[in-house]
Amino acid sequence: MSAVELTAAEAARCALRAGLPLAGERHADVAATANHIHAVISTLRDLDFGETLPAAHAAHAAHAAHAAHPVRAAHAAHVVEREVADASL
Repeated sequence: MSAVELTAAEAARCALRAGLPLAGERHADVAATANHIHAVISTLRDLDFGETLPAAHAAHAAHAAHAAHPVRAAHAAHVVEREVADASL
């Protein structure tokens, strides 16, 4: 977490600048939430993911490998055909 945290007054000013005026009793809660989000993001930035693929790429690669198997590919085609037939009923 950074040494400088958002204060309640700063949260109120930022919200007002963004066109989202806050009721006075919400200033401290909004500041605390923003500080927590900042701490989580800072922690995530410090993690070393190395050569880990983003989730979307990993899922696509797994699906492609799974679908490349001839029996699975035929089954997938059958499922799609059946869904199309069921939808036309």
